[in-house]
Amino acid sequence: MALLYVDQIMVRFGGVMAVSGATLLAKAGQVTGLIGPNGAGKTTLFNVINGIQDPTAGSVSIDGENVTHLAPHKRAQRGVARTFQRLELFSSLTVRDNIRVAAELAMLTNVSSTVEKLIVRVGLTDVADRTAGDLPTGSARLVEIARALATKPKLLLLDEPASGLSDIESEHLGSLLRSLADEGLGVLLVEHDMDLVMRVCDHIFVLDLGEIIADGPPAEVRQNPRVLEAYLGAS
Repeated sequence: MALLYVDQIMVRFGGVMAVSGATLLAKAGQVTGLIGPNGAGKTTLFNVINGIQDPTAGSVSIDGENVTHLAPHKRAQRGVARTFQRLELFSSLTVRDNIRVAAELAMLTNVSSTVEKLIVRVGLTDVADRTAGDLPTGSARLVEIARALATKPKLLLLDEPASGLSDIESEHLGSLLRSLADEGLGVLLVEHDMDLVMRVCDHIFVLDLGEIIADGPPAEVRQNPRVLEAYLGAS
């Protein structure tokens, strides 16, 4: 059974069809990519998955349970966590306290231990006591991921986590995502950094104009003529 199953999702904004019959799945222990050009509907689909946006039609299931009409916090209780394109940190709090807030909201019994382990896990030891608003983008992205992990998710939704990262930071991010998947976490990754996507993903879905036009392992998707035309730059 898939950890996440998105079935024939449609999202209409007035006369605009942002997502049209999109079906995809993500498995535990894998990094699943969702790629496509700007305006393809990727973030809208993410918003449907975590409950921010109601679909016009279709369904979302987590571990076999239909969660289509559950509020975001109810989905979080079922193991869904996400990050956003724009950084959404508590800028006046330290890195440690940003992570602590999430752990406390998740009502963990070992908050302090979890926070310290996550600081080490994602590579934030040197900046743990710095104010989040003063961090460079690369470190701030890691704080968002650590904060999401503090809720002990089954499924981690990452919306362009490599945006603003250097090549070295992107490589570190890729290694982190692979290790999280190897530990059993399901990761759904929206990303424009194709080197990162092709390096870390087990399976990739390609969205164009609201429709899934291809899916498969990275090597297969890289050679797909429709993907090359729509997104990867071939004419």
